[in-house]
Amino acid sequence: MSSDMPTGTTTATDLRAPGAGAVHLPGDPGYDTARQPWSIGHDQRPAAVAAPTTAAEVAAVVRRAAAAGLRVAPQGTGHNAGPLAAQDLSDVVLLRTGALDEVTIDPATRRARVGAGVIWQPAVEAAAAHGLAALHGSSPDVGLAGYSLGGGIGWYARQLGLAANSLTAVELITADGELVRADRHENAELFWALRGGGGGLGAVTALEFRLYPIDSAYAGMLMWDVADAEKVLRTWAAWAPTAPDEITTAFRLLKLPPLPELPEPVRGRHLAVVDGAVLASDERATELLAELRALRPEIDTFARIPAPAVTRIHMDPEGPTPSVSDAALLGSAPDGAIDGLLAQMGPGSTSTLLMAELRQLGGALGRRHEGGGALDRLDAAFTAYGVAIAPTPEMAAAGADDARALIGALSPWANGRQYLNYAENVVDPRTGFDADTWAKLSAIRASVDPGGMFVANHAVGREPATS
Repeated sequence: MSSDMPTGTTTATDLRAPGAGAVHLPGDPGYDTARQPWSIGHDQRPAAVAAPTTAAEVAAVVRRAAAAGLRVAPQGTGHNAGPLAAQDLSDVVLLRTGALDEVTIDPATRRARVGAGVIWQPAVEAAAAHGLAALHGSSPDVGLAGYSLGGGIGWYARQLGLAANSLTAVELITADGELVRADRHENAELFWALRGGGGGLGAVTALEFRLYPIDSAYAGMLMWDVADAEKVLRTWAAWAPTAPDEITTAFRLLKLPPLPELPEPVRGRHLAVVDGAVLASDERATELLAELRALRPEIDTFARIPAPAVTRIHMDPEGPTPSVSDAALLGSAPDGAIDGLLAQMGPGSTSTLLMAELRQLGGALGRRHEGGGALDRLDAAFTAYGVAIAPTPEMAAAGADDARALIGALSPWANGRQYLNYAENVVDPRTGFDADTWAKLSAIRASVDPGGMFVANHAVGREPATS
């Protein structure tokens, strides 16, 4: 047993013993700030919030929480905090990993090592200094750990696959408070589970992953008034499933607010947008985009841009944002699905959603990855996602209703599975995996965390509670 393990009667207050980092308890001046996730509309109320700065401090928090009869919920940014906040956290230590923010690039091996609290943009910029790129997502401030462990769909995904497939090692504190390394050779079964099974198997402290020789991409967006949405969507939806792997795109219907910080050409407008990236020459990219450009977009920003700029082409909000959403995986998007999407968010729509999105899958995203983990591909043609900004309870209720209505309109074409990184509400986590994968995940979790020490937004590997 480690020397810093408390003995006798222990409470959350004892987490404050030396070696565990900063700890905030209810009533403390810093508690409310410390417990707030990036998705600030969700109210997390844990027994304590710990903010360790090293792997050793993470281990101390886990050991002391265990001695106090508390569980531990690791969280980096809290972009997908809704399912965690919906749980009873009265016996949970929220372990905020943001201070684990080291980034190391090895250009010789094309590998990166990052702390569990790193967000994407610093890692992307560090890699770019060596002419390399990572499989980042569409938001610069999403936490790298949660994104990668849950799968990771980015702008290079149809060419290079899910980000989880590029993980080469994960270091984490297990339920016994010990630091372990999981890779293809050491703790290989745990490594399999971590790649796509999410972060609920321990308190991750560091990740290592492959980088790719990409210094730029042909990327940007095409934008039309919503009056043109139907022709654009029908053209894009017919083109997307068979498009070559080197292009990854998304179609969105946007209702932008009349905010002064938005550029005048888009401020307060209802728009149809196709954005994405092409890993090919300018000539090849121009050829691939020709059919969409023939629809005469008002705005066309596609151009050769540096790799670090690709994180911002989607215009995702940076900084804490209150939002509500719903999502699904679609097996196809035929005319009926297009009609349903347009009825919800097309011309004349009264929906309160900020965005309705279909993201193009297929390519490497749909193929088995040799040596892959629990989630190495997505057996679907599109993701569907609707989100509303929700700064008040009334707006949250309306936005949640409209997000459900959007996904409901598309439900005849849903495949019954969930991509859990996009599931920002409570869902049955078994829908994220096939039956054999779920059974294997359950066995591994029972082995590494038999007492249920770790809590995650989605309880992967544990049977859902029944009432």
